[in-house]
Amino acid sequence: MGLDDKIDAATDKAKGKVNEAVGKATNDSSQVAKGKAQQAEGEIKDTVADAKAHLREDTEDAKDRLDDTEGGTRI
Repeated sequence: MGLDDKIDAATDKAKGKVNEAVGKATNDSSQVAKGKAQQAEGEIKDTVADAKAHLREDTEDAKDRLDDTEGGTRI
């Protein structure tokens, strides 16, 4: 799931850059704005994907700390 989120974010950023460039080339300010908005959305998705990955890692670490290795049961 994390990789899919990162790919989705990168896709939005790339599409945004293309739309922004096309808008600048055609002097279309709405296209430029659309491109910048897509890039911002990609940045947000990227940040959320990173946060989810860190939360997942922290949860796994916490589970490992709770595991009683001698008896195999949780404390």
